[in-house]
Amino acid sequence: MKIGIILGSIREERSGQTVAEWVAQESQARQDATYELVDLKSFDVPLLTSATVPGAANKQYSDERVQRWSSTIDSYDAFVFVTPEYNHSVPGGLKNAFDSLGSEWANKPVAFVSYGAEGGVRAVEHWRQIVANFHMYGVRQQISLSLFTEFGPEGVQPAERRSEELATLFDQLEQATRRFSLVDASA
Repeated sequence: MKIGIILGSIREERSGQTVAEWVAQESQARQDATYELVDLKSFDVPLLTSATVPGAANKQYSDERVQRWSSTIDSYDAFVFVTPEYNHSVPGGLKNAFDSLGSEWANKPVAFVSYGAEGGVRAVEHWRQIVANFHMYGVRQQISLSLFTEFGPEGVQPAERRSEELATLFDQLEQATRRFSLVDASA
């Protein structure tokens, strides 16, 4: 099973870089899945302006950047969204990239690692509503990192308990991915 860790901030000097790297590093100990870091910034996904609704595009997009994004996302069985909270909600760049695709997301499990002044919990609340549109299954365990207590000059400095919490998140995500794979195979 192949799981993408999506670094959802595209800002300069973003805090999410060290968060995504920490998640990727922790994932290397996993035996039942391969985790790969997917940096949204490297795709330069344009604003969604296409006249064709992404859900009706049949994974064929006129912009080569969106096509590359589509192929990458389609190759994963599940995701970990590393998401900041911007203005009590989701980051615009990641939301646009999510909206630029359709069936590539469908029926795939997702987990959330958030960060922000309040741990990014409001972003995750909104993500859970958004991903439901594509019948994505959001696992219960989430990591919510505080910018005030878990970041320093070198980036994220997760509390000691976070490694165990992240292991639980990985366990739930892998279990959901196996379950969804069985459902897809029987369809």
